[in-house]
Amino acid sequence: MPPGRAGGPEDCVLSRTRSLRLRTLPASLPRNDHRTPATRPHYVRSSKKFLKRRPAPNSEATIALVRRRLAILIGLVLVVVVAVLALTWIPSDHYIILPDKARPTDPLVAIPGEEPGDNSRIYMVDVKVGRASLLERLFPGIHDGATLIPERVLNPEGVSDQERRRSSLNDMTRSQKIAITVALKQLGRRVEITPSGAEVVLVQPGSPADGKLEVGDLIVEVNGKAVKGTDELRAAFADVEPGDRVEMTVEREGKPVELTVGTRALESEQGRAVVGVQVQDAESFEFPVDIEIDAGGIGGPSAGLAFALDIVDELGEDIDRGRTIVATGELALDGTVSPIGGVKQKAIAAERAGADFFLVPDGNFEEAQGAVEGLDVVAVSDFDEALSTLATG
Repeated sequence: MPPGRAGGPEDCVLSRTRSLRLRTLPASLPRNDHRTPATRPHYVRSSKKFLKRRPAPNSEATIALVRRRLAILIGLVLVVVVAVLALTWIPSDHYIILPDKARPTDPLVAIPGEEPGDNSRIYMVDVKVGRASLLERLFPGIHDGATLIPERVLNPEGVSDQERRRSSLNDMTRSQKIAITVALKQLGRRVEITPSGAEVVLVQPGSPADGKLEVGDLIVEVNGKAVKGTDELRAAFADVEPGDRVEMTVEREGKPVELTVGTRALESEQGRAVVGVQVQDAESFEFPVDIEIDAGGIGGPSAGLAFALDIVDELGEDIDRGRTIVATGELALDGTVSPIGGVKQKAIAAERAGADFFLVPDGNFEEAQGAVEGLDVVAVSDFDEALSTLATG
């Protein structure tokens, strides 16, 4: 605009327009930017300054990365799950002993004339025994009160689980008869006991008796000599030389079976001939009262004390007097109470049952007392002591 001349309206519009256009670009950029739109930076207006806009992230690459990481995580989880399942199902070379629940003896013992609903509060205790998995072998603490034992301890000399099970059930059957006998004698009843032979309780694998004799067989004759018990059996083998064959008569499931069995020398006594079995005295019983005990699939001799206490409680004096009595121990015909196994687990079961007294053999007292705090453990040596303890306790 020439000097001295006032600008017109057009000049004012042009001047303002140029000023506005110049303000839309940053001061640091040249007015003529020849870069293409694809390479030219993008700017956004700010009240204070111009900010450079960040490029949008590549969504496909991000999704692919997330998927890879998720696949790795799932793979690791699957590996752990498969490893745990394998450890759970693969058996180890150990057995695991666990507490079982305490069971009232009254429903298991049937006595003629017993009044319904007049139940005693005497309990027996058992344990759960099974082959430990690799997981249990490595981490036995996953079970409360667990104890691991090597296979050779539970099944000596390669005895199978089936043979051990049969032997355990036979022990239970014998303990029931002894419990009835001891209880009835305590009540002044007469029981007729007749020696009946030598009962096979274990057959050693690979011995001459293996495949010939069975657990539960009752040996009643050897080479024509009558066998009434283990003493007679030993006497019948006095003239047998290792390697000789002997003629045996056994009772199997109530029927006589004739057998010819070889012999071998006893490892600890080379001049003595044996067939390779373990035996115990067997007796036949005649009871004045028809008492039946059904323990189901429970094995072992340790319930003898509890069964005898229940019978006395039903036929004689009130033993429990409203208290919860848990008892364990193997009874002998003379009333002696012998130590049993699994007392740690049985003490736990007694405590869970709310026992007022837990009766155990003398030989198990310290272990039972140390297994559970606050449990009143009472040591007894025979049946008379058990009764007197409960009468005065």
